Amino acid sequence: METNILRLAIQKKGRLADNSLELLKSAGIRIDNYSQQLLIKANNFDLELLFIRDDDIPEYVQDGIADIGIVGENVILESGKQLKTIEKLGFGKCRMSIAIPKMDSFNSIKDLVGKNIATTYPKILNNYLSANNINAKVHYISGSVEITPNINLADAIFDIVSTGSTLISNGLKEVETVLKSEAVLISNNNLSESKKLLLEQILFRIRAVNQAKNNKYILLNAPNESLQKITEMLPGVKSPTIMPLAIEGWSSVHTVISEDDFWNKIENLKNAGAQGILVLPIEKIIV
Repeated sequence: METNILRLAIQKKGRLADNSLELLKSAGIRIDNYSQQLLIKANNFDLELLFIRDDDIPEYVQDGIADIGIVGENVILESGKQLKTIEKLGFGKCRMSIAIPKMDSFNSIKDLVGKNIATTYPKILNNYLSANNINAKVHYISGSVEITPNINLADAIFDIVSTGSTLISNGLKEVETVLKSEAVLISNNNLSESKKLLLEQILFRIRAVNQAKNNKYILLNAPNESLQKITEMLPGVKSPTIMPLAIEGWSSVHTVISEDDFWNKIENLKNAGAQGILVLPIEKIIV
């Protein structure tokens, strides 16, 4: 592999793959015609993409076959590989939980003592049980674990939960969250200086994209006597921009605010006299 090209391992198909490719696209990295290839170079950046199974990504990165990878935190923990987590990426969020038949009672994790628990993630589960001094039997299942209580193979399961609909359809209820996970960017521990530089460039772009996702650009008109009160509600990246309007006694206020903060403050802004409020999406933020 060329020493001046960074190789990124991502899941070859599925939601995590789609989100990873969308992130790269938003970061200005173009990848074309990748559907039938397992290794492809970006058109406008010194980056190669290696498409593999998500379970293989930690090992490929640790062994230096790939320099960096995008994978769920749960996959890293289950692999036990020693890797650098460079950045949380904000997608692929899920939780890993213990679930039991909906008719069974559950008061605390002590109720799991002596139980059979089926899972695809035995290492994470065993670590959790050991940390909480719970003596239970862990059964590794390579396929769907939700069916195991119904066929008397297990008393409980430990698995990834997104919406919970799969648990409900199998007569199960979630009783204990063990881990919250999301996609992260990981790195080999021995990158060359040239590859570290490429990684920093990618990180700069990713952070600019993700910084913009949950923020909005806001423009509003405000009476001058209320400017101080209004600007105190809208700190912005540094501070709001204020420009006089053609109408005497009024100004235009421009700022950036998180979407959650905006909805929490909208009524207070209106009560303070803000009018003509515009909320616009932001493509990227460079700070």
